[in-house]
Amino acid sequence: MKRALYILFLIIMNSKAFSQSWIDTTLYPFENRFLQLETGNMHYVDEGKGETILFVHGTPTWSFLYRDFIKELSKENRCIAIDHIGFGLSEKPDSVPGTPEWHAQNLSEFIKKMNLQNITLVVHDFGGPIGLAAGIENNDRINKVVLFNSWLWATKQNQEAQKIDKLINSRLGKFMYLNMNFSPKVLLKKGFANKKNLSKKVHQHYIKPFPDKNSRTYLLNLATALVGSSDWYQKQWDQVRIETKEPHSGILGAWTGTWKSMPTGHNGKLKCIIKEKDDNVYEFYYWATWAKVLSGGFRTSCEVSKKDALWTFEGTQNLGALGGKFSHKGKATSKKIEATYKAEHGDHGIFTLTRP
Repeated sequence: MKRALYILFLIIMNSKAFSQSWIDTTLYPFENRFLQLETGNMHYVDEGKGETILFVHGTPTWSFLYRDFIKELSKENRCIAIDHIGFGLSEKPDSVPGTPEWHAQNLSEFIKKMNLQNITLVVHDFGGPIGLAAGIENNDRINKVVLFNSWLWATKQNQEAQKIDKLINSRLGKFMYLNMNFSPKVLLKKGFANKKNLSKKVHQHYIKPFPDKNSRTYLLNLATALVGSSDWYQKQWDQVRIETKEPHSGILGAWTGTWKSMPTGHNGKLKCIIKEKDDNVYEFYYWATWAKVLSGGFRTSCEVSKKDALWTFEGTQNLGALGGKFSHKGKATSKKIEATYKAEHGDHGIFTLTRP
């Protein structure tokens, strides 16, 4: 009897999703799937076969944001894109926290229930701290990370974040969010440099999931969490960092510095965490920023040898559809790393890092 009721529930949820007349199936031609979590019924799409790419959206978006990525990458990969509880076609239960940490717990439960392995994690906006926190909890399941316009550090000291937080928590801010659907109607437009990519038809797919005041509380909860969850963001980053005693033990631990592409001259900030994987094999976790607003991460294993106070290392990593073969070698002391990299598509350059 319980099983029959559960199947009936899933049929109703799927029918509800398909009955949304505002969904243009030429734009979003995917099969709607649902997974029951402790907090609600989560909608997701699961297209293609191969290496798993898990897409995590921010606010006020949903899996629709990644539709073109999924259409293309699912030709050679398994592409999974979720809708956070309260967003898109997922259930919108009343009286829930709706904070990034709450959403991260939901995503972690999804990863475990789906038994996802060797994941390329793609995150955007608030999907960054949400997805990365879930990734930290399931680090043995994560292979690569790609970030778009996101972060994972304390925000409460950032002046721009403080200004936004003051407005969001004011009576006017709350009125605009809850009564005017301000986030998808107005703020979303500012996220598109090329307005042609946000046609009226496409824009409606971001407005329609939030038809009333109650549904918009999910948008407000994340907005207030920009600063409200500041300590939690920093805790996630601190959890990633390896605690080492002073003086530092060899080259293990955290590093910061810069990278530079020799052919293009492009450059940016670089963070790295080095962990011992096996005898004479270390894992290098890199996190780079470029064009000031974009960032991405990956990890590669290197064979390491030591002579006197100098370490040398070399390794390769296949970054799959999102990067191809990547080779990397260099030398290090306990205070400085100098390395070179070469990518399959022709780019090559240098890494320079020191202790933070």
